[in-house]
Amino acid sequence: MSSAAADTRLPRAERAALARLATDRLRTAAVDAVAIGWVDNAGLARVKAVPVGGLVHAASWGVGAAPCFDAFLVDDSTAGPVAEPAADTAGPAAPPAGSGVVGDLRLYPDLDRLVPLAAQPGWAWAPADRYTQQDAPHPGCQRLFARRAEAAARSRGLSVRAGIEVEWVAALAGPPEEEPRYPTAGPAYGLQRLTDLSDYLRDVLRALEQQGLNVLQIHPEYAPGQFEVSVAPEGPVAAADTSVLVRHTVRAVSARHGLRASFAPAVEPGGVGNGSHLHLSLWRDGRNLGHGGPGPHGLTGEAEAFLAGVLAALPELLVLGTPSPAGYLRLVPSRWAGAYRCWGLENREAALRLVTGSEGERADAANAEIKCFDGAANPYLAAGAVLAAGLAGIDEGLHLPPETTVDPARLAPGTVARLPADLSEALAAYERSAVLREAMGEPLYRAVLAVRRAESALFAGRAAEEIIAATRWRY
Repeated sequence: MSSAAADTRLPRAERAALARLATDRLRTAAVDAVAIGWVDNAGLARVKAVPVGGLVHAASWGVGAAPCFDAFLVDDSTAGPVAEPAADTAGPAAPPAGSGVVGDLRLYPDLDRLVPLAAQPGWAWAPADRYTQQDAPHPGCQRLFARRAEAAARSRGLSVRAGIEVEWVAALAGPPEEEPRYPTAGPAYGLQRLTDLSDYLRDVLRALEQQGLNVLQIHPEYAPGQFEVSVAPEGPVAAADTSVLVRHTVRAVSARHGLRASFAPAVEPGGVGNGSHLHLSLWRDGRNLGHGGPGPHGLTGEAEAFLAGVLAALPELLVLGTPSPAGYLRLVPSRWAGAYRCWGLENREAALRLVTGSEGERADAANAEIKCFDGAANPYLAAGAVLAAGLAGIDEGLHLPPETTVDPARLAPGTVARLPADLSEALAAYERSAVLREAMGEPLYRAVLAVRRAESALFAGRAAEEIIAATRWRY
């Protein structure tokens, strides 16, 4: 997959015309301001906002945003230059040129995803693509990377349907340093928990549906105060957009109920934490390639090769899907986190879970779930990298290894490989990945490398309690 970024925007005059129509609709809906957002390499959603009357100019000429955000860490410090191993002759892994105090980028709102925010009256939101002041695609833009990956699949006649589960912990509002206090003592998956917070969950559902999202289910999860919501699958970039919107909506509804929401990978020491499982299915000419084929459990050859590519690349994919040191407090065996690099039909301990669906719906429902990703991930980076790894698997004609049909933790040591146990181990795999380096392009690849190395150093030697306290309310 080429890392070259193509400009797929409409001409400026057409963008302005569409923005004028959108502005009229927003004014009719009593919207006063538009939040234009992106997600940085630390996995944090950042924003610039304009009054509704400024939307036409924003769509035409963009909104300024410093490139330094490419180097931001989870604590809002920035990554500095990091030396490459001696074997690499490409130079230091510094943040991209212009990511310091000098330079500027432009945020262009995607008007196709512009939506009034149901839980924030007077506000609308749109995700942004980032361009340079010379009107060229910014090579460090994570959303444009995901767009390229989706386009690479389309160029082969393939389409991908994706969905990202959103898990969060709801706690009573309080200062950041305060330990979580939960609004319900209901049991895991318990009806009591739903009863205790029925008004809150109803308002989450209402807000999501008013924003045009097709909610599939919402339910209590395992950890204290934990819930999950799933929405219908869509294209990979759209699914990433939706995951950002869902999380923002949950936060807004939570604030209205005197609560705060944490999407962090680890919320309490020893707890299961919040996953961000990525579901995806591969399609060609309207046919789900995860069904009706000669491979394992009905996989076609293309689908098997795609999933084999993803499975093979999981160690390096963790740098994008499990990016924080906090994530490795969650990624442990026998907690349904997918800590082993294996696959299996409905195996919730496998990092790659095959889901066929029930008899009669498999032609539409068959998909695969990546369980080892968590709530610290930038969804555009995660989705784009998974597509790149899967397409590489097709190119190489890979096959899945033997299926794991039990909890891999019960097998003899070494039977199934563990995924990296910490971020530094995952980084070593990432640095060896020619596939990700090529797909992401050098500026984005190096920016991620610099941020991950800096965060690894930031939390080195710190106890689990300290890591959790420092990240609990950042995601």
